[in-house]
Amino acid sequence: MAVFKSFEEIEARQQARELTKLVCAASGTGTFERDFGLRDQVRTASVSIMSNTAEDNGRGGNKEFIQFLSVARGSAGEVNARLCVALDQGYVTQEEFERLREKAVRTGSVISGLIRYRQSAKLQGSELR
Repeated sequence: MAVFKSFEEIEARQQARELTKLVCAASGTGTFERDFGLRDQVRTASVSIMSNTAEDNGRGGNKEFIQFLSVARGSAGEVNARLCVALDQGYVTQEEFERLREKAVRTGSVISGLIRYRQSAKLQGSELR
């Protein structure tokens, strides 16, 4: 059983951080940048993934962390949906959309894996494992 010294070591958080960088870069140019609503929504959803994967740091228990991970996984779906809108509006190219979508799907998959692991590990307290 792997033990993490900090939440920065968790792959789900690393994936979320990379996705956030990509989303902010893509939404910070051209017409996408000027669509304040969509730009802010996709950025907020990507930051939510990162934030919720870090919520176990200093919190109580495994069930609570799994709940935060579930919210993070939902936010990955939100990023996906908003990227579809960005593609449909011509804010991103098909190639850029595929790259971003692949990262969002990968991030959601890693979070799902962490949820399954935490559910099966039956951890107690605030153990980062």
